Amino acid sequence: MNSARSIAERHPRLEIILKGIAGFIVATVALTLTFSAAYLLMTQVYLRTGLNPSPLARQVINSFVGLVLLVMVGKLMAEIFRSSAWAQQMNMLAPLLKAMEQIARGNFSVRVEQPNRGNMNDPINQLFKGVNDMAQELKQMEAMRQEFISNVSHEIQSPLTSIRGFAQALKDDQLSQQERTHYLTIIEAESTRLSKLSDNLLALAALEAENMRFEPKAYRLDKQIRHLILACEPQWTSKGLDVEASLDEVMITADEDLLSQVWLNLLHNGIKFTPEGGRIRVGLQCQQGKIIFNITDTGIGIAEKEQLRIFERFYKADTARERAKGGSGLGLAITEKIVQMHHGMIQVESKLGAGATFVVQLPAE
Repeated sequence: MNSARSIAERHPRLEIILKGIAGFIVATVALTLTFSAAYLLMTQVYLRTGLNPSPLARQVINSFVGLVLLVMVGKLMAEIFRSSAWAQQMNMLAPLLKAMEQIARGNFSVRVEQPNRGNMNDPINQLFKGVNDMAQELKQMEAMRQEFISNVSHEIQSPLTSIRGFAQALKDDQLSQQERTHYLTIIEAESTRLSKLSDNLLALAALEAENMRFEPKAYRLDKQIRHLILACEPQWTSKGLDVEASLDEVMITADEDLLSQVWLNLLHNGIKFTPEGGRIRVGLQCQQGKIIFNITDTGIGIAEKEQLRIFERFYKADTARERAKGGSGLGLAITEKIVQMHHGMIQVESKLGAGATFVVQLPAE
């Protein structure tokens, strides 16, 4: 039986022929049985009623009754088959319905076993696979949501604790004016940190929802980057950093305000993670239809295992946490999103303790 089925599956035409033969045999048997039953039934009727119609009339009556019986038997078999098939399908789909109910209640760990139907392209198999894939994706999204809430809570709680603590300390009448000024400076810095965190969260939410206003225009990219480097001069001169820029004249059609956040985030990171007396090199070229921006520092570097995650929201390497307090871990996530909005890409090349190079590629006009 199984071998015949496998042969039919390998030869579709043979399968059609076999089904035709089987259908003919079933139809022949059904006709024979129903007309035989009609003959026997009418014979009893004639005997009991005393009727004696002519042979032609008998043949017509028997044929008519046989056709009626054939239709009745056909309908009955169809209903039985339909009920059986429906029950079979409902039994097959019962685990799927239970899984959907669990997913609706927030349980994304459910998984349904796919029925053994041979062909993976079978609609039922595809339906089961789709539910399992959906549950897996929802589980990952829920994990990301919980991690996001946890990170936001942590980032907000830290400055709030500082503000509350130093505000309570200011109630002490014995504090000197110098101590009061110091505490107020810390409160101001932590308030600024909270404000920046709020702005970054709103910006990231708008970027991910694609609600951020996107207004591209043509402008000189090298002039924009040079201006931003000069705007950061107080930060890099205070650390005695050697900053050098090699910027080719490049025209670009992009959202100037959004791209300014990209360059500022990368410049601030370079300044933040480069020790005093270090070097930062900024380059801009247009090669083979691509605009290439790179910034290289001699800072603390990034471990290879951490390079895959630095563009995640709130992710910070341990060394970055120790060396630079106050960062929210959103800057690079926002940077990557803006670059992607401009159909570009960003990547990092680094070794721990040997600085880092960030490269941004954007399509040229």
